[in-house]
Amino acid sequence: MPAVGAVRSFFTHDRSFYKKFFTMAIVLMLQNMVTISVNLADNIMLGAYSETALAGAAAVNQIQFVYQQILFAFGDGIVVLAGQYFGKRQMDPVRRIIAFAMRLGLFAAVALFIAATAMPHLLLEFFTTDEGIIGQGMLYLDVLRYTFVFFAVTQILLAALRCVGIVKIALLLSVVTLVLNCSINYTLIYGHFGAPELGVTGAAIGTLISRIVEMGICIFFIVRWESTLKLRFRDFLQTSKTLTRDYIRVMSPMLVINFLWGFNNAAQNAILGHMEARAIAANSVASTLFLLVKSMAVGAASTAAYFISHTVGAGRIDLAKEYARTMQVLFIAIGVVAGITLYNLRVPILSLYNLEDATRLMADQFLIVLSVIVATMSYQMPANAGIVKGGGDTKYCMYLDLISIWVIVLPVSWFMAFVVNADPVTVIWCLNADQIFKGVPAFIKVNFGHWAKKLTRDA
Repeated sequence: MPAVGAVRSFFTHDRSFYKKFFTMAIVLMLQNMVTISVNLADNIMLGAYSETALAGAAAVNQIQFVYQQILFAFGDGIVVLAGQYFGKRQMDPVRRIIAFAMRLGLFAAVALFIAATAMPHLLLEFFTTDEGIIGQGMLYLDVLRYTFVFFAVTQILLAALRCVGIVKIALLLSVVTLVLNCSINYTLIYGHFGAPELGVTGAAIGTLISRIVEMGICIFFIVRWESTLKLRFRDFLQTSKTLTRDYIRVMSPMLVINFLWGFNNAAQNAILGHMEARAIAANSVASTLFLLVKSMAVGAASTAAYFISHTVGAGRIDLAKEYARTMQVLFIAIGVVAGITLYNLRVPILSLYNLEDATRLMADQFLIVLSVIVATMSYQMPANAGIVKGGGDTKYCMYLDLISIWVIVLPVSWFMAFVVNADPVTVIWCLNADQIFKGVPAFIKVNFGHWAKKLTRDA
């Protein structure tokens, strides 16, 4: 039975791995889904209120998305570098790395707040030339800008907890945020219960209040209940030039990757928004549902990064490679489930929106394309962003995204949109093609390349 023996050797014999992997992955998937559901609820409520309000909020959310990607890069730097130190059970470097990441997060928050205050019209012009949409977007951004600092603090703290395997609090925060945000939206967008009808401004107020509560709960948990990191305010005042340099070296490629991904997402909306007026609304609806289902891949990638960084940090390279082989099969299974789920959800979800028939049809076509994309993404993203990046080879991921986005995806998409004058559905295929072809280098790198790198320093 050589074939059976080969299959058995392909999967890890560490039975505890499967329980830990699925427990963490499911929690992170649900957390990300609930987080995305906040935006989905905003879109559904605003879509029922006004298509122009929906498009205005969608334009602002592209700015927010780029900002999120920057914060996620800071958090990923914690997971990869601090995760390796935690694998060695060295906690002082972990706290110092978190402290520096928090400073970067707050700097980014303040910088974006200043930009959103000084030039909101200019920021929104990048996504659309429709003055009605820009007007609604400016109303939304005028309130949303105050969420930037609260969101930064929460995201850095959640990444710090994730690097030591504490993830359930993130799910709790997301659920609280969803319930609170939906309640406030329902009250303020439409003017229920005697409240004023504020439209898009009401949606922004709901997000602001939710972000404040979210940060408060997170800090309370860390101060009163968390017992692994044992973070205190004085820890954020400590510095280490050596660890700062190491963190910047590890995190910088991820910052480039995430910024490019955020910019790529923004550029997609800019290209579509300059093609047809309804394309930006259709893409907002489709992309929000796509991001919801994509949470399966995001959860798998975050879980893979956690396992790989800890195992490499502990010096168990062979076990890390064993985990990597097993996880690739799990990624493929997750992709099949994600693709089928998105395809079947598209019709009932679209029925919740108050859209024109042409906009609804375009959104439906976008979702059919994205059902294929999410299936392939669910392998390549966890392989590249989970295994390879978690192993410490962050530069490889940066070069892969630089080539795929700047050399292939955006130039081809622009050419198809404005030279060939292709329809928006064809352009959507072009904009997401990298999620298909990046699976090939991901497979080669994980199975035949060198990605397990020690990033820590000896005590």
